[in-house]
Amino acid sequence: MAYVSVNPFTEEPVATYPEHTEPERQALLARAEQTYRSSWSRLSFAERGKFLDAAADLMHERREELARLATSEMGKRYVELLWEVDACVAILRYYAGNAERILASRPLQVADGSARIDAHPLGVVFCIEPWNFPFFQLVRMAAPIVMAGNTVVMKHAPSVPGCALAVEKIFTDSGAPAGLYTNVFLTDEQSAATIADPRVKGVALTGSERAGAAVAAAAGQALKKVTLELGGSDAFLVLEDADLDLAVDTAVASRTMNTGQACAASKRFIVHSSLYEEFLSRFSSRLAALVPGDPMAPETELGPLVSQTALDRVLEQIAVARRHGAEVVTGGHRIDRQGYFLEPTVLTGVTPDNPVVRQELFAPVAMVFSVDSDDEAIALANNSPYGLGGTVISRDVDRAERVAAAMETGMVFINRMGDSAPNLPWGGVKNSGFGRGLSDFGISEYVNWKLVRIGA
Repeated sequence: MAYVSVNPFTEEPVATYPEHTEPERQALLARAEQTYRSSWSRLSFAERGKFLDAAADLMHERREELARLATSEMGKRYVELLWEVDACVAILRYYAGNAERILASRPLQVADGSARIDAHPLGVVFCIEPWNFPFFQLVRMAAPIVMAGNTVVMKHAPSVPGCALAVEKIFTDSGAPAGLYTNVFLTDEQSAATIADPRVKGVALTGSERAGAAVAAAAGQALKKVTLELGGSDAFLVLEDADLDLAVDTAVASRTMNTGQACAASKRFIVHSSLYEEFLSRFSSRLAALVPGDPMAPETELGPLVSQTALDRVLEQIAVARRHGAEVVTGGHRIDRQGYFLEPTVLTGVTPDNPVVRQELFAPVAMVFSVDSDDEAIALANNSPYGLGGTVISRDVDRAERVAAAMETGMVFINRMGDSAPNLPWGGVKNSGFGRGLSDFGISEYVNWKLVRIGA
């Protein structure tokens, strides 16, 4: 089956690419391993960093071209994609400039002689990445992995093949050796064979809970290092002393980023009862007023969902929620226009036995709950299979920190929406996966910390 991209705004095909054949897959893996062993792993950090800095320069030069491409393939607003490309540039520069410091040898205190740990690369790392941040997802994994001395084989989502090839071309045009960064168009069966291949020394996945379970099982069977960044149903807690203007502004921004198609976007809004009615009214009104349209147009506030499949899935989730007693305050329907547009939707009355409360809503759909205390808010926030991120809004930062400490998440944001930066670790707990990306943690995931012990 070919990789086909469809413009979510026009509903017209963009391009089609054939999958790699089995001989091609074997040749690409062989080249990635040869590049690792013969050249890349032997370069200094400074030498590797020159290629990443060159890639950063190219991404900056091509930012508008890249943003237009991704808008056509997955429907994200052009202005958001410009930010995404800029974030990729920052990541490339961060690891080019900081890898040597992060992975420096570390002396250990011993009773006699000396000891230290040295960071060594592992080899070929196979990455499987999703469509929702079509450049960021690739670069945030590739930059630390290759700066550590590994090579990368990257399988991107089938809906954004043009973006996949564009990132590969950036590494190629940077002058990096062939085999450093390899894009592959593979079937699920070929991906499983790649995970099992002895030339592959590590596996990274960003994707759904279902995909994470399958990849973790395959990697475990092959005894491979694996990291997983999976779904989320992040809780957004509005405490009784919250600045309501800040709460509403932050809630709207968090729920509508990337048309709601972000794993770490807030999805469950848990509001103290004293503020609930006003928050619900203002939040719902703001969402309902968003202007849908061409994601290339600067006046557009709401883009389409990525595909007909994604739209159908969330419409069914809304229907299931309603059948189990939820009330639709606003939205709930496809917008009657060209493109895969959904009305921004707010659900209330979602009870603990409603199936959607334990699902990820990958669209501009929000569940709003009322609670009477911080303890009740924490309990409701933690009543989820996911544990990626969370947000707390309160004028009392010490109080917010106490609440945040009790939340079962990998990340928490106080008086601001969730965001990322090259030096901030990214990842979750529970069914949101394990391992960390970005920061010192991200580059440390795919190295061998080797103990060196010397006698007196």
